[in-house]
Amino acid sequence: LWRFGYSARLLKTNHFRTAASNTSFPTVWMLLAQYSGRIPGFFVVVKNNFFTMPETVEDKANLELYSPHPEVRGMTLLNREAFRRTVVVPVLKVKKEIVNTLLKSLKHTVLQRPGLKRVVEDPEDEDSRLVILDPHKIPEFSLGESEQEVLKQLNVCPEVSKYNLELTYENFKSEEILRAVLPEGQEVTSGFSRVGHIAHLNLRDHQLPYRHLIGQVIIDKNPGITCVVNKTNIIDNTYRNFQMEVLAGDSKLVTKVKENNIAYELDFSKVYWNPRLSTEHSRIIELLKPGDVLFDVFAGVGPFAIPAAKKKCQVFANDLNPESYNWLMRNCKLNKVDNKIKAFNMDGRDFLLGPVREELSKELPLLKEKQKTSFHIVMNLPALAIEFLDVFRHLLVGEPCSTAGLPTVHCYGFSKHDDPAKDIQERAEASLGTSLDGRCSTYLVRNVSPNKEMLCISFQVPADVLYKRPCP
Repeated sequence: LWRFGYSARLLKTNHFRTAASNTSFPTVWMLLAQYSGRIPGFFVVVKNNFFTMPETVEDKANLELYSPHPEVRGMTLLNREAFRRTVVVPVLKVKKEIVNTLLKSLKHTVLQRPGLKRVVEDPEDEDSRLVILDPHKIPEFSLGESEQEVLKQLNVCPEVSKYNLELTYENFKSEEILRAVLPEGQEVTSGFSRVGHIAHLNLRDHQLPYRHLIGQVIIDKNPGITCVVNKTNIIDNTYRNFQMEVLAGDSKLVTKVKENNIAYELDFSKVYWNPRLSTEHSRIIELLKPGDVLFDVFAGVGPFAIPAAKKKCQVFANDLNPESYNWLMRNCKLNKVDNKIKAFNMDGRDFLLGPVREELSKELPLLKEKQKTSFHIVMNLPALAIEFLDVFRHLLVGEPCSTAGLPTVHCYGFSKHDDPAKDIQERAEASLGTSLDGRCSTYLVRNVSPNKEMLCISFQVPADVLYKRPCP
């Protein structure tokens, strides 16, 4: 472009198109790649390589305003004072009585940085104020024509002055702090699951040396968070809880959470709770009608059972973990549904072979053809639940009830397959010993990790699977 004598402002004009038309396509793009570094605000991608412009005044201001001091790189013990730095920003001197009017008129030019004052005292004139402008909206400390016109109407001198603005730890966001501290180019963790006053992290190996600093930054930047924990192993034990390390804050892991307007109390170190399943809990509850029967095989502290009971369903809830069972009972009382839920502390298979079979054997023969009661069985143990489906083979003895009365199962599972829905269905069919083609639906609950999905497969247990007919 410089060979042709065109400036960056002509990139989108006919001059550029004419010049380009006289040169072969590859040559034009290689010229763009070669010289884009000299054109402010422009970059070109060629064969996945980025060619970027050198740092401009505008970029430098942006970098300073949104980046902590470079010396904090590699810090593992949080030193808030080390983040203090001073940057030069543009300001306008304005009479204090018209400050609010000016802020409205120049709202796109005034500094909008959270935590930073837009208006400061004028040390030389108590009747005036200094309005801080956004440095990368005012390149080279020069106002544009539209801004100058606004100032002319307000009778404000358009002269832009320089002001030394002090930035502290409080002025930076958690992502900016962690990006400045962690090794350059490494993934920054600022996201977490919130469980009451607890922030739950899953840190990568390269982040572990900085784990205590990360925990403290999260507490500082998130009101209400007083404890940060990191999971130290996967959920692979019988009770579905996991080992964790407290990174920062107090060690109190008993907390209170609210989900879909229902309160739960729990000890996060001893029971399973995942706030990402809130929508799924709500989806299943919406399928229930008052008077329906819910069997919750792996109930945890009650996120399916309690809202179902509040919807006037009859609920049978079970969990093998004694801690989960105790917190389930406590949450039933907390939500005043303890007289509507029958709770059990059993192995899931024993629960299905015992209370569930007993209740179905008693209630299904009593169903009339047009009766509207539905039976739902929720099996939320994604790592193992599909293996429990073989329990339904000849669970009941006798002649099948009406098709409408057959219980509906909502079974959860993980899949790393290219076609996770097909994978879940085939595994469920293998456990049941029958085809579910045209008789089931699968729902993608969430992406657990790269190439790992959590799904829910729902189906009515086929009569030929559920019933064992007596020998003639």
